[in-house]
Amino acid sequence: MFHGLLMLIPDGLYMLEIDRLLRPGGYWVMSRPPISWKSPYKGPNKTIENLDGQQLAMEDTANKLCWEKVSDKGTVSVWRKPINHLHCAQEAEFLRSPPLCTEDDPDSAWYVNISMCRTRLPRVELVGDIAGGPVEKWPQRLAAVPPRIANREIKGMSIQAYKHDFSIWKRRVELYGTYLKDLSHRSYRNVMDMNAGFGSFAAAMLKYPVWVMNVVPANITDNTLGIIYERGLIGTYMDWCEAFSTYPRTYDLIHANGVFSLYIDKCGILDILVEMDRILRPGGAAIIRDAADVVLKVKEAADRLQWRSRVVNTEDEGPDPQKLLIVDNSLPLPGS
Repeated sequence: MFHGLLMLIPDGLYMLEIDRLLRPGGYWVMSRPPISWKSPYKGPNKTIENLDGQQLAMEDTANKLCWEKVSDKGTVSVWRKPINHLHCAQEAEFLRSPPLCTEDDPDSAWYVNISMCRTRLPRVELVGDIAGGPVEKWPQRLAAVPPRIANREIKGMSIQAYKHDFSIWKRRVELYGTYLKDLSHRSYRNVMDMNAGFGSFAAAMLKYPVWVMNVVPANITDNTLGIIYERGLIGTYMDWCEAFSTYPRTYDLIHANGVFSLYIDKCGILDILVEMDRILRPGGAAIIRDAADVVLKVKEAADRLQWRSRVVNTEDEGPDPQKLLIVDNSLPLPGS
């Protein structure tokens, strides 16, 4: 839903970006002027003429995008994005719609400029088919096989690998609950997964009263953010050698799986820990999972920050064992 955002991005570009973000069949809710500008409204530099012009321009752009208006009441209008591009392909030239984008990777969004083109939807055979495939209703959607995996759109990501990943993270989250008792005591609400993969950590955390921000490192080969959203979860891209765009003291719990191995040759361990420290609330916790030698290095840096941390075993001592660094800053420092 967007409220009073229209003047920030000119020339209908904002609606092209909204079209890119919406899944096929998704809804866009717009409130306050220029919607139904005749309703009572007081605002600086607003006249009937320019509000009328803005609403007409917005209606025209929505038509060119083949959006369907499903509701128009008071200062709130609701449009729906088409489920595919078949039914409006013939109308596009007549409506002078923006051209379809031609980039190789439509999922690429990290440091990518907004373009004056419509994001291309996956091909379908029939007018009633949903581009990319339908998703289950919530909460079944969380455990169902995402369409991108079921349709084998992502190379090397099979249905079997997805299901195996989910089962592994269920077992891992069970272990986390034994190390962090406050998970069950409603002490945590805002949680971040710094290297989210398929989003299975967040899915396994459904048993706790938390929400999880799933972060996909922008510099890895496997782009899994689309899978995360198809599961009904929320997420974003990030380069962990940079600062995360958030208010300090935002998160109660941070989960970092393999993050330090991923960035060990790109930026310092202490640099990443300091950024984690900035966004953790006072008394917040962290779970750092990585190779044993990397976890010991992170432990040394965590001690410099006076974090309350301990190295523990994982649930599976395989041929290449990992270790966990459990950080619980609500506990007193050792020896104090």
